Amino acid sequence: MTSPRLDSLTSWNADWKGLRVAVLGLAATGFSVADTLVELGADVLVVAESAAEEYARLVPVIGARLVETPLAEAPAELVAFAPDVVVASPGFPPSHPVIRWVREEGIALWGDIELAWRVRDKIVRADGTPAEWILITGTNGKTTTTRLAATMIQAAGLRAAPCGNIGVPVLDAVRDPEGFDVFVVELSSHQLWYLGLQDGVGSPVPLAAACLNLADDHLEWHGSFAAYRDAKSVVYRHTKVACVYNKADEATMRMVEDADVTEGARAVGFDLGVPGPSDLGVVDGVLADRAFVEDRRNSAAELATVAELADRGLAAPHMVANILAAAALARAAGVPTSAVRDAVRTFELGPHRIQVVARAAGLTWVDDSKATNPHAAASSLAAYPGAVWVVGGLFKGVDIAGLVAERGALAKAVVAIGSDRTPVVDAFARHAPGVPVFEVDDAHTEDVMARAVELAAEAADDGDVVLLAPAAASFDQFASYGDRGDRFAAAVEAWIERGSSRDIGSEAPEEG
Repeated sequence: MTSPRLDSLTSWNADWKGLRVAVLGLAATGFSVADTLVELGADVLVVAESAAEEYARLVPVIGARLVETPLAEAPAELVAFAPDVVVASPGFPPSHPVIRWVREEGIALWGDIELAWRVRDKIVRADGTPAEWILITGTNGKTTTTRLAATMIQAAGLRAAPCGNIGVPVLDAVRDPEGFDVFVVELSSHQLWYLGLQDGVGSPVPLAAACLNLADDHLEWHGSFAAYRDAKSVVYRHTKVACVYNKADEATMRMVEDADVTEGARAVGFDLGVPGPSDLGVVDGVLADRAFVEDRRNSAAELATVAELADRGLAAPHMVANILAAAALARAAGVPTSAVRDAVRTFELGPHRIQVVARAAGLTWVDDSKATNPHAAASSLAAYPGAVWVVGGLFKGVDIAGLVAERGALAKAVVAIGSDRTPVVDAFARHAPGVPVFEVDDAHTEDVMARAVELAAEAADDGDVVLLAPAAASFDQFASYGDRGDRFAAAVEAWIERGSSRDIGSEAPEEG
């Protein structure tokens, strides 16, 4: 629901004073929302089931109130507060009882992205206008593509802030006193669901937007694949210049075809094939742009070569696709091809993304802990066919059988970890019965990776790759996918230090 007052709140300089806002959740996003609203002069009540001590201590310091209470229903404190608007952290699904209460009561429901868009003019550029926004979503590759696009824009001399689901709340970037020319915003399907509730003054008008791919994920949050797809499609709404889509993923093309965009916006495709006019692709080992050149039908601009990418460990097929998508977004922002080339030559993959953590005793150990769903793991397995595959965790309602049927038979062996091991074992029994499967049944976090590494080393032969690509979330046994990857790397290092029956020639860890 909207109201004349809420409709008027479209600037940092609008009259936010006294607005009653309930903030649901108190992690990094929730705190950024509360801190922003207090600075604006709103009356802020934070409601959370639990909160980290640091955030809980700071809430009264900034001038807000905190209620920590079970949220099996709308708590009495929230009901009595009678909020004008509720801003929910993205962890709250549509089915959550408090979210249902908010909607039933007709209270305005926002996410942090809508609030950030409304106050985006806190710091403006030299011409007096706020920073442009570029939006990126997809089942996989979001963070890498966000970092790539920001790096390309920075290489052109512009100030770009990668933010959003990448780890830096958008509101923190909006309030940064240095100011930026472009916000490159990674959006989760959860954030997009909240954004999809709005289609008025709080709905972003991005310069360019991309959905990189679409596959089953977060079905327990959205309730169905259709709802997940519909949330992702919100990324293209109101786009001004370029709707970037994956030509190899028909669902993303359909999203663009159905999107309500700003008049004049173009559809720009990318894939690993030869690009047509208005596309980016690969021709004879050259990454080529036929979308942002003057004569699109008869010419193309060279962005990089696959050989150059291989030298930097960036030539896996899904990485090439990410680079093309990022280049399309950067080019839509006016970035020259020289800046794209410079960015690719210096770009480093983030930790836990196809990261070679060691080469020793004839084995290469690769940490792709960030492959938290089957679609991401499929890309990793395509990059390392024949690997010993460490897989498992929480599958979040997603069926692993399709991935095993498609890629499982190529694995040298499988080490199943996590609470959802049974689906892995059953899928291999049905679809790839010839592949040896080993289970790590120790639930103690401290021991899981040590045992997984031992089993993987026993299954591997000289020259093999051991690939951690869990295809699942980490929260059953680890604090995060980063914690899972760190523990894998530490277990590999401990295995190397202990020595083995192999002829160990230890080398310094290298990043892929």
